[in-house]
Amino acid sequence: MKKEKRSKIVICSGKGGVGKSMLASALAVLFAIDKKIVAVDCDVDAPNLAIWLGGVRKWDKAIKVFASARPEIDFKKCNGCGLCAEKCYFGAIEIIKGKPRVNPFLCEGCGACEVLCPQRAIKMKTIQNAKILIKNTKYGFPLISGQLFVGETGSGKIVTEIKKEAEKFDYDIQIIDSAPGTGCPVIASLQDSNFVILITEPTPSGFSDLKRVLKVVNHFNIPYGVVVNKWDLNENLSRRIKKWANRKFLGKISYDKKIFQSIANLVPIMETDLKAKREIESIFERINSFTK
Repeated sequence: MKKEKRSKIVICSGKGGVGKSMLASALAVLFAIDKKIVAVDCDVDAPNLAIWLGGVRKWDKAIKVFASARPEIDFKKCNGCGLCAEKCYFGAIEIIKGKPRVNPFLCEGCGACEVLCPQRAIKMKTIQNAKILIKNTKYGFPLISGQLFVGETGSGKIVTEIKKEAEKFDYDIQIIDSAPGTGCPVIASLQDSNFVILITEPTPSGFSDLKRVLKVVNHFNIPYGVVVNKWDLNENLSRRIKKWANRKFLGKISYDKKIFQSIANLVPIMETDLKAKREIESIFERINSFTK
């Protein structure tokens, strides 16, 4: 990664539950020792970076996000032709007793019904579908987290809004905790990033999904490194992943049940004496060699 005044490091995983937020929280704490850090939780469907940083009892600031829309039907104009229901790709509109009814849990807010309605009886109305929460952590850096509301869509748009808020802070490095997978929130997280840390576990699904998300990273031509968490659960596969990663291999983290006990008590990894702490410190040093 090229040395820049302001950098964005994204922690990605094709599969969920492989230790992404654990690593992101620890790296934020380590970088904050001599850098201005902003920690950004872009997993808006299941944000938990705050938990790995010791929990948040009360957020400093909450921002409403209006990044989605729902069709609003003027029944004085609607003649019940049913074209909106017929053409809705997501099956979110059905005709009941001659009138269209919108299922908000299926609607994606695409606006096709508004465009197609011959009576101009449908208008898209902007709605609040998420919130952004901000907290200054005990480590001296801000945490910015987004929460998509239950049943709402537009996670990629929410990530974009979160990153806009992050840009309002003075920082040297943003540590961005991405959602798992390869979808819209991941793509939005990767936008404008300088370096990607791909973390996986030594399972067939973990390795397969790692390769999938790497295709997205390579598409955007972003430098990356690979970390294997729970290394000792399957050392044969772990060694295969290390060999596959070659010079991109950043390090390994051992499996330890005490990690779960620690986080259950809201004790961040970097405040323990666990083996994982020392292994993450080694990974941190390796990342620093990439960033210089």
